[in-house]
This record gives sequence, C-alpha cells and structure tokens, in this order.
Amino acid sequence: MITAQDLTKRYGGKTVVHDLSFTVRPGTVTGFLGPNGAGKSTTMRMILGLDTPTRGHATVGGRAYAAHPAPLHEVGALLEARSVHPGRTAHHHLRALALTHGIPRSRVDHVLDVTGLTDVAHRRVKGFSLGMGQRLGMAAALLGDPATVVLDEPVNGLDPEGVLWIRNLLKSLAAEGRTVLVSSHLMSEMALTADHLVIIGRGRLLADTTVAHFVRQSGAGTVKVVTPEAETLMRLLSAPGVDIAGPTPGTLEVHGTDAEHIGRTAAAHGIPVFELTPDNASLEEAFMDLTRDAVEFTAAPEGAVA
Repeated sequence: MITAQDLTKRYGGKTVVHDLSFTVRPGTVTGFLGPNGAGKSTTMRMILGLDTPTRGHATVGGRAYAAHPAPLHEVGALLEARSVHPGRTAHHHLRALALTHGIPRSRVDHVLDVTGLTDVAHRRVKGFSLGMGQRLGMAAALLGDPATVVLDEPVNGLDPEGVLWIRNLLKSLAAEGRTVLVSSHLMSEMALTADHLVIIGRGRLLADTTVAHFVRQSGAGTVKVVTPEAETLMRLLSAPGVDIAGPTPGTLEVHGTDAEHIGRTAAAHGIPVFELTPDNASLEEAFMDLTRDAVEFTAAPEGAVA
C-alpha cells in the first residue's frame, strides 16, 4: 500500500504539489493522471524518496521508502527508462542491480524472459530502441519481485503489441495482490487498464475514485430519453447545470444529470418512458472536462491560426 499524507513540495517561491493526500491499495491498478505540469512526477519522486517533501510524508508498505533495508524487494519503480549506462548490456545492467540487492541470478533470466528481452540480453543498451529501453526499465522494476510497483508512462515508445503486454502485465500484478501505481497520458489505455484513479491538477487532488464512477458522474455524458410526454418531463428536469435538447419529437437528450434521477422523476409523476439510455463520456472526455481549468498551456481555438 502507498499512502501520501499532506504532501507539499515547493521550489523557491513556486509550490508544485499542494497538501496532496491519497491511498493506493493493493490488488488494484491505480491510474495517476493529470495534465502536464500537474505535479505527477514530483509526487512519484517524493513517494520513492528521490525528492524531500517540503511538508507531509509518504509511505510504502507502512514506512518511508528510505527505511526499507532492501528497496528493490519492496518497491519496483520505472521513472526514467533510459537512465542506464549505454555501454552495458541488458543482462549486465540487471545483474549489477541483482548483486547489490541480494537478488538471485535466476531472477535476472526470469525478468528478461517476462519482458521479451532474452534474445537481446547481451546487446549494449546504447543500441536499444525506445520501446526496448522501456522493457528493460520494466525488467529492473520487477527484478526484486516487489509487492509495490510505481511506473511513470510505462507504455511510452511501445508498439501495439508492447502496449497490450504492459496492460496484461499490470492487471496480472494487481491480481496477485500487489500495489500498482501507474501514470499515463493515454486515456484510452487507462480506461482499459486502471481500476481506480487519482487525478491531480496544479498539484492539487481533483478526484480519487473508481474509473466507472468517475466516468458515470462526469458532466460530459448525456442520457437519451424517449417519452410521449417529453415537454412535461423537460420542465420537471430543468435545473441549474442541466441542459436538455429535443432533437426529434418525443425524444430528449439530457446533459448534467444521470439516468437514475431521470427515471425516478418520471416515475414519481406517472410519465411513461420507452427508452432511457445513458451515453457516458469516455475517460478522455471526463478527464478533459475535470481538468479544463488546470492545464499548464491552452492551445488556440481551431481556425485561430492562419
């Protein structure tokens, strides 16, 4: 389990993480999301003891990362896959890590096999593609058979087969009861991989919830309603934040409330409903809706550039 309590980080006069508190539980894949500059990497570095919090603390497995006698046995991390001596082979890199952490040589061969690097294990890392470098970073993260895995953009540079491999690997690690925290900008991939979400913007917590609940509650979705008393139901549903359109007679498209509320309202007033179909937002739409005011840079509107 990972616990962040009131994490705050300042660089000079700039605060990049503000009183951030959340828990990453074992047995689930937790997606750590936020726009560029939101403070995700800084938070991960504080969790791993690479940056010292200005205030607050983080624990992994109940204690600070630095307090673990053999960290690789407890926590596997991938923050920067290319931070490997280019003159070393993949095998030598992993073997050196294993020797310094009391990890048996058999684990080196095992993680090379798991990550698909066995055939290139004796090639120098400087000749690796970005995707191969990511696989080597994953191999290092898994080397100590850790109970907790912290990964920053693990699918970066991977081809579709590699992305699918990462997805299945993360799910299998969680299924084994491990704690998995993964950041990514690929919302479509997080929708398929993550069970839980921690979303931050400008260093502050914006959401801490399941993927299903986050998408369901997003204001970006609509509900299609077919009823012979569309005008009456429209008046009953009218409220601040609720937008209702009637594209065809007897049909409503309701934005800003959920199907349960619509159904209960119709039932309470004896209004027959022939169709009540939620059209939930995608994770990407829900994320963009939530973080609209937390982005570091905003592009010009379409057509604004000549």
